[in-house]
Amino acid sequence: MKRIGSFIAGLLIGAMFFSGTVAYAAGIIAERSSHRFFVDGKEVEMTAYGINGNNYVMLRDIGKAVGFNVYWDSVNNCVQVESDKSYTGVASVGSNAVSAPKKADYSQADVKPAPQVGDQIICSDGYVFEITDVSKYQNSMFATEATDALPKPTCDWSLLDQPQLPEPEANHFTSGGKQYMFVRNLYETRRMQYTLYNAIGDNPQTWQNGKPVTRANGDPLVTVNLSIPKDVTANSFWPWRSSQIVDLFNSCPPGEYSFEAWDVYCDGAFRYTEYYVSVK
Repeated sequence: MKRIGSFIAGLLIGAMFFSGTVAYAAGIIAERSSHRFFVDGKEVEMTAYGINGNNYVMLRDIGKAVGFNVYWDSVNNCVQVESDKSYTGVASVGSNAVSAPKKADYSQADVKPAPQVGDQIICSDGYVFEITDVSKYQNSMFATEATDALPKPTCDWSLLDQPQLPEPEANHFTSGGKQYMFVRNLYETRRMQYTLYNAIGDNPQTWQNGKPVTRANGDPLVTVNLSIPKDVTANSFWPWRSSQIVDLFNSCPPGEYSFEAWDVYCDGAFRYTEYYVSVK
């Protein structure tokens, strides 16, 4: 019986490409190893590199020499090892390899997230939160406006403040014995931003002669942030109502507006998208 687990432990899994006998990467020197390799007492040819006193070889070469299959799974973006199959370098027919966990994509601001049951999200504290129920996603009984598409321009948005998007973020915490996750929803953050843009264009205090009104020094009357500092108290609401942004803006147009939108999950189930806004 081949003890594959102990044999491949510590190997460098991934693609390592070197030219010549010495390679340098990130300050590490890799030299072509002169060591000989034996499998079950028989010498085998294998290219290896010595790094900090250890031999590193390609996992594919180990598979060929020892007799197990290794291949790149492009669907799940991972390396698959089949210990009970001979080496071919490709997936075996009827392979029962376990797929890598699916991950909900919350990284794009102009593509609406579409979380699915079984998706997993790695939170900022390392906790892996698995989604088990999305029946309420885009299906709130309290919704009064459709949120399928983002608002379209009613003025020239390119003339307005262009804030930088924050990085994707997922935060986990436990309360009352329940597991919660807040995921930053960049798509819905864009909805808040674009709703404000159109409100600026519709208000004569902030838009005249086809362009935004500026202060005496040329600075914009309205600035926009797409994140809210942790020490700032913000108002929140749900479900989405564009009037919350428009009415707030029209009550006192000039100012600095900060927005965030978060998808809230509890014990695996999507609950609602919460919208936060602060003005100063």
